Amino acid sequence: MTSMSPGGPREGGRTTRKIVVAGAVSFYLSVGVPGFPLRYSSKCTPRWMAGGVSGAAGHIARILRTLEEDVRLCTVVGRDILGVEIRAELDRVGLLGPEVVDGPASSMGVALVAPDGSRMGLPHLAPVNGITYPFEVMGAVARDADLLVLTNAKFVRAMVASAALLGVPIAVDVHLIADLTDEYNRPWLQAAEIVFCSHELLPCPPEVWVARVFDHYPRCRLTCVGMGARGALLGTRDGMLVRVEAVTPRGVVNTSGAGDALFATFLHVWLRTKDPVRALQTAVLHAGWKIGTRLPVTASLTDGELAELRNSHPPTTVLGRWDGGGWP
Repeated sequence: MTSMSPGGPREGGRTTRKIVVAGAVSFYLSVGVPGFPLRYSSKCTPRWMAGGVSGAAGHIARILRTLEEDVRLCTVVGRDILGVEIRAELDRVGLLGPEVVDGPASSMGVALVAPDGSRMGLPHLAPVNGITYPFEVMGAVARDADLLVLTNAKFVRAMVASAALLGVPIAVDVHLIADLTDEYNRPWLQAAEIVFCSHELLPCPPEVWVARVFDHYPRCRLTCVGMGARGALLGTRDGMLVRVEAVTPRGVVNTSGAGDALFATFLHVWLRTKDPVRALQTAVLHAGWKIGTRLPVTASLTDGELAELRNSHPPTTVLGRWDGGGWP
C-alpha cells in the first residue's frame, strides 16, 4: 500500500489525519412505513418521521469528524431553503468550509423504512448531478491530504483521473455494483487503493468478488463487501480474508447509511493502526450500533465510546484466504 503520511500534532500527543471527502450532501426525510411492498392508499399515517442532513459524503464526513479527523468536505449546496438548512448543519458540526460551493438547488431524498429496519432510498440528486465542481478547489486542499474519499457522485466523476495524479491514496464505496467492468464506476475502480461495495447485486459470492477485484484492478490494496445482516468481508492484496459477523447492540430500527458507517469507520481505524482486522471489527460494530436509531446520521460514537462497545460486544471474526486457502 502507498505510504500514508503520519499526520500533524494534536492535543495530548495524538495525531490527526487530513481526509478530503467529495460527494453529495442532501436533506433526507426518513419515513416509517408498514412494510414492503407498500399497499396503495390515498392517505396513510406514517409510523414515524424524521429529517436531517445526510447524503453519502455528508454522512461519511460527519462520522470522521466525530472521530476527530481533520475533514475537508467538497460538495455542492444549493441557494435555496434546503441549502440554508444544510449549510447551518454543516457549520454546526464543523464541516462548512470554502470547499462547499454554491449550486442552483440542493439535493434531497426520502428513505422509506420498514419495521425490521429495511429501507428503500429515493435519492434526488438531479440538482447537483450536472454541476462542474472546480477541481482547483479540491486539488488545493487535497495535495497534502492523507486520504481522498471520492464518492461515486456524478459531479465527482470528472475529477477522479486528475485526483489520482496527486499521489494521495484514494478510497471509494461503489455501493450497488454487479459488474467489475461497469463503465460508470471504472474511473474510481482504476484509481482507488481501497474499494468498498454492497453484496446486494454481486454476481458471485463475496470471496470470489474480492479475488476478481484484485485481478482486474492492480492499484487496489484493500477491498470490502458489506453484507448487511451477515456483517462484512474484507480482502487484502496479500491474500488475507477477514469476515466479521454483524452486531446490533440496540436492535435494528433504520439501516439507512449503514454502508457509509462501515466505510468511514474502517478508514479511520485503518489510517491510525494499519490493522485491517481491527478496522473491520470496529467498523461493523459502529454500523450495527448506528442503525439502532430512527436517524442514524445524527448518531455517531467517539473513539472512546467505540472502545467501550468493543469490550461489551466483542465481534465474532473469522480469518481465511481468498488466494486458494479458503476458510478454516
